[in-house]
Amino acid sequence: MKKPITEIINSYFPSLTNSEQKVASFVLDNLEKVIFYSVTDLADEAAVGETTVLRFCRKIGLKGYQEFKLTIAQNLSEEKKEKNGSEPSNIIHSISSNSVYAIENTASMISEEDLNAALALLQEAHSLHIFGVGSSGITALDAKSRLLRIGIQASAITDSHLQAMSAATLSDQDVVIALSISGSTRDTIESVKIAKENGAKVIAITYYSRSPITQFADIVLVGGAKESPLEGGSLTAKISQLFVVDLLCTGLALLKKEKSLEMKNKTAKAVVSKIY
Repeated sequence: MKKPITEIINSYFPSLTNSEQKVASFVLDNLEKVIFYSVTDLADEAAVGETTVLRFCRKIGLKGYQEFKLTIAQNLSEEKKEKNGSEPSNIIHSISSNSVYAIENTASMISEEDLNAALALLQEAHSLHIFGVGSSGITALDAKSRLLRIGIQASAITDSHLQAMSAATLSDQDVVIALSISGSTRDTIESVKIAKENGAKVIAITYYSRSPITQFADIVLVGGAKESPLEGGSLTAKISQLFVVDLLCTGLALLKKEKSLEMKNKTAKAVVSKIY
């Protein structure tokens, strides 16, 4: 087992500034909560600025906040294995329960007002771009497919360089849907910032209502399942993203019933020969 994060923090504690010690004290008392916090959440809880949190992470020998959370998650996982010695006996029930909870939690977190506002933006958009990397990039591709079936053209961009270049060409008539469970994905945030600077409207889909990506969003659709750094790309988090995508696609289809039905029939006929 690696050196426990608590030992690492305690060994550096005397050399930390007063603000950094606030972060350290909160972390030591709330390890199991912190792995699910965004950097903004932790800064708020410790009553310090985000830069203080990042400085604290570097002071204790880590590259950044995500590595900090990953180290905590690894420690907690190893401690749990040593304590329990086995995996849950009913994995089917465990996973199905988590998936159902993720959808119910998302449904309770999204406000109808925010959803309608997002639909209004999408309906008026001159062009629509979906940004996501990693597992969120896979969701972006699925969203593009869903939209295409109801006759809405959208680009799903999963490469960070292409995201940035695409963002630089946008205007106030364009809309970006930004996907990030953590709300702290550096590549996506940087691209969204560029899009926002060029006047584009931004709809962020994230679990954390207070996270870096929300600073550049016109509308935040909060929902999903929290995941620790060891659960990146988890099915429950993806199901939550897809649920929000489904809300947007279904909402748009209902706003344009006749055209959507026509496009569904056309796109279905276009691929019917692909199936035996």
